[in-house]
Amino acid sequence: MTAPDSPGGVELRPMRWWDIEPVLALEAELFAQDAWSAGMLWAELAGATGPAPTREYVVAEAPGEVGLAGYAGLGVAGDTGEVMTIGVAGAHQGTGLGGRLLARMLGAAGAFGCAAVMLEVRVDNEPAKRLYRRFGFRQVGVRRGYYQPGNRDALVMRRELATEAASGPEPTRENVSVRAVKGEAVNGGGREDG
Repeated sequence: MTAPDSPGGVELRPMRWWDIEPVLALEAELFAQDAWSAGMLWAELAGATGPAPTREYVVAEAPGEVGLAGYAGLGVAGDTGEVMTIGVAGAHQGTGLGGRLLARMLGAAGAFGCAAVMLEVRVDNEPAKRLYRRFGFRQVGVRRGYYQPGNRDALVMRRELATEAASGPEPTRENVSVRAVKGEAVNGGGREDG
């Protein structure tokens, strides 16, 4: 299913096995030495299926373009979601796609019944930090030397979801449309590039 609105013609849809290779190509472009392996992506994607999924992964496609415009993933443990990764191709950075992907992950977290969402972002990734703050994330800690190579620190950020239920309809996987997390890139994050 695609997002109800698709600014710039970019559509969001669930990630499938045939998206692994294009995601790996984008991983290599955005995260270089910190790129996820095919095995990591397969394992994450496996958690998005079955009778009790604990993952939500989406890709962004731009009609007529080769490759993906972006992708994002969320993992859930108990009542907490974690934005695992967000990546946006260079041609689509600054278009709002990273924000759409993040909003989709927040909607998925709500659909999973999460009370909060966590993420990590490189301490020097100002664009990503601005994005996350705009979406209501607050710093709750620091992980020293989290990003390699370079031994860069990560900010741990959190957003509570419980207050959203009182202020409007609960987001679902189907009704969320909308920039980046467990790695880095907007250009840098948990893994973000938006």
